[in-house]
Amino acid sequence: MTDGPSHLWHPYTRFSAVHAGLPCIVRGEGPYLYEASGARYVDAVSSWWACSLGHSHPRIVRAIQQQAEILQHSILGNLSHPPALELAERLAGLMPTPDRHVHFASDGASAVEAALKIALQYAHQTGHTRRTRFVSLKEAYHGDTLGAVGVGYLEEFHRLLRPALNEAWRLDVPDCRECMDPDCHSLCFAGVPSFLAEHADEIAGVIVEPLCLGAAGMKMYGPGYLKRLADTCRQLQIPLIVDEIAMGYGRTGRMFAYEHAGIDPDMVCVGKAVTAGYLPLSAVIVRDDLYETFSDVPDDHTFYHGHTWSGNPIAAAAALETLRIYEEESIVARAAESGRVLAGELASLKTRETVQQVRCLGLIGAVELKPDAETPPRARRVQHLLRERGYLLRPLGSVIYLMPPLNMEIEDLQQAAQAVKETIEAAE
Repeated sequence: MTDGPSHLWHPYTRFSAVHAGLPCIVRGEGPYLYEASGARYVDAVSSWWACSLGHSHPRIVRAIQQQAEILQHSILGNLSHPPALELAERLAGLMPTPDRHVHFASDGASAVEAALKIALQYAHQTGHTRRTRFVSLKEAYHGDTLGAVGVGYLEEFHRLLRPALNEAWRLDVPDCRECMDPDCHSLCFAGVPSFLAEHADEIAGVIVEPLCLGAAGMKMYGPGYLKRLADTCRQLQIPLIVDEIAMGYGRTGRMFAYEHAGIDPDMVCVGKAVTAGYLPLSAVIVRDDLYETFSDVPDDHTFYHGHTWSGNPIAAAAALETLRIYEEESIVARAAESGRVLAGELASLKTRETVQQVRCLGLIGAVELKPDAETPPRARRVQHLLRERGYLLRPLGSVIYLMPPLNMEIEDLQQAAQAVKETIEAAE
């Protein structure tokens, strides 16, 4: 435990929390994080949803070490290197069809920025020069760079940035709490086609978090809505950008969340679990019918955008080993089965007086508590009580959620769910 403030500026952390003291993590192993004192915590949120295979996986550590002995870094501007070439091919091969090109970045927001710029430039060089606006869902989060904030504006986080933003048009969050109808017969989509059609000549792209809005409190919606949205975008020739940074790589019980809807997005943003959370690496995977418009013949349409660490060889080696582990250990299928177990474990909370709703998708279990006027609020009390029991969580408002490593043992998952249930009851 750190005693009071240091020189470190902690992201998304109030000064009062820093002054109270924060756990100081010195190592990780499997689903656990350890303090110098030896105190052990279950990393129940996969270190900001990234460490999909837990900590210190020996194969990924070995892949990093081996690549570090060969080539540490080489830019991708007018150069290539084998790990980036192989990883791009593997990522393209995970898409519905492999006719894709992969633009690497460092973190999720950087991948979103690249996707937005690709959409804007694509619109210009295909003659749609008035297409300069984006459409996203209300309460969506796509990262903290200015472009990403423009399509993922959250009042509580970003209100002081508003004057600097190119804000997106925002669609209402689909309300699928009752139906979750895969054919999506609900009314929440009713006004979307007409809105998109009315503004089609101004829309450079539509961007969505597929099936679950993470930072909004794990708000979930059915695949039918996403399918109808994709079909409408295709009819209107509006590029659809799917932000799989949090939901991709098995989290929803499929390799990518969009697969539940059976769609073929124009761009897919990936990050976080791409390297199992071990090194910064992200990418935007782009259909070739968009990519091919960036030729410099006869006119120069080169995409003049990049990052120093785009496709770093060591990070790419970690990402390649991550994919091998996913395949050999059937990680996505394991996550789907674990998700069913988690949903069953949390189901009994639905009848608790203090619980508003329990919602699950793949290996995400979210418990939304009813509002209360106490200080600290109930969700924060639950967080602190769980930390005393050895579980690290970060509530989203009144939502307590579990997003553990996908390879977590079933027994450990059941124990975590039981701890959540008992702690919520104790905090009533």
